[in-house]
Amino acid sequence: MLRPPDFLETARLIARRPCPADAEAVFSAYASDPAATKFLSWTPYRDLAALREFLGQRAAAWESEGGHYAYLLCEKGSNQPIGSIGCIIDQWKVTVGYVLGRAYWGRGYTTEALIALQTWALAQPSIFRVWAFCDVENPASARVMEKAGMVREGILKRWHVCPTIGPEARDCLVYAKVK
Repeated sequence: MLRPPDFLETARLIARRPCPADAEAVFSAYASDPAATKFLSWTPYRDLAALREFLGQRAAAWESEGGHYAYLLCEKGSNQPIGSIGCIIDQWKVTVGYVLGRAYWGRGYTTEALIALQTWALAQPSIFRVWAFCDVENPASARVMEKAGMVREGILKRWHVCPTIGPEARDCLVYAKVK
């Protein structure tokens, strides 16, 4: 089974596997922030133990055959997470998702991480498509995908629920890079 590398390195970032001991740093950087998690499929964490358990599950997923891999993003020279990027490998396609702490917005970090992950994925002979989606009301995320070279393919109607916004499925923009 295809698995991404344990680490990705960019000019300014290291993407590494998560571990339960990262819970406090992740909680502080983004996981408890309603603004950073507004358009995600989960609500901000209020309980450190629940986040620790989740990070343990994400760490264990690297050892399974599930194809869902999460990285924590750290600035080079630091082991403190500032965000996360992950992928789901499904046969010939890779779905990507990301979140970044609000204190780090506007610096190009997410674009940098997305380029690194999609470059690795599209270098694999068996992968032909890297894609992601974002809420139609999240232009910053759309811009990240555009800057990473992804092309907008359209709108997925009633595709994703953002529980911090409400219980109904919302429209999403879909972007992809293919070879």
